[in-house]
Amino acid sequence: MRRLLATLALGLVLALGACSGQLTKQEITAKAAGITAKADLEKKLGKPTSFNKIGPIETWTYKATDGDVTFLITGDTVRLDIAGGSRPEKN
Repeated sequence: MRRLLATLALGLVLALGACSGQLTKQEITAKAAGITAKADLEKKLGKPTSFNKIGPIETWTYKATDGDVTFLITGDTVRLDIAGGSRPEKN
């Protein structure tokens, strides 16, 4: 029984790790294509890796394997996505 639980726990950890930060900038922007509502963006991409808020303006940033994608949100409306930066390859 312990072995089964340990195997299941390890599988869960590996599955969650595979979901985190494994999308490219292109994949993130493709998943968000056509989304105009903040709630819909969160449903599609999940919580952002980081966000900032100044008054009614927010930026939501999602980490990608090859950089970051930042969405500019005013009120509840997604206005713009910006893909930038690149991450150095790990050896």
